[in-house]
Amino acid sequence: MTGENVGALTVFRTTVEVMLRDGVLTREEKRLIIKLASALGLSAEEPAEVYSAIREGRETDSGREVAPNEQRLVYTKVFEIAIVNASLSKDEFAVLANLRAQFNIDDSDHSRIEADLRDMIRQKTEDENVVDKMLGTLRDSVELVQSLFTSVRTKNS
Repeated sequence: MTGENVGALTVFRTTVEVMLRDGVLTREEKRLIIKLASALGLSAEEPAEVYSAIREGRETDSGREVAPNEQRLVYTKVFEIAIVNASLSKDEFAVLANLRAQFNIDDSDHSRIEADLRDMIRQKTEDENVVDKMLGTLRDSVELVQSLFTSVRTKNS
């Protein structure tokens, strides 16, 4: 990670904008956005304010600064929620790629996060079938998120 702070409301807004590209906010996307708002420490009113600003084409504050160590935790929490859902949509993968780009999470840091999630899944679940299914989803998602991240990174350069 590069060590740059980012604004919590900016992260939230750009993530919601990624989700709304197709004009639909699915139940799974809502779960991710609720987890993101919580992980970013947004107040109860801030998500609705940001959503209204997006709909009305208004600017928003960048919000409080999110330091790099917190960015990794936020990304991990959202990634965990995403992989619990065994059938991830392209939009959910785009959300993860967007967060990864905003937080400047490189391949090595992403690999460490993946390893942490693997350990967490094994600790939470004793049923090997569930572990295998979630780890399979995690493996598939890592490949897609990396390709989307590369695409996002290329567009931003």
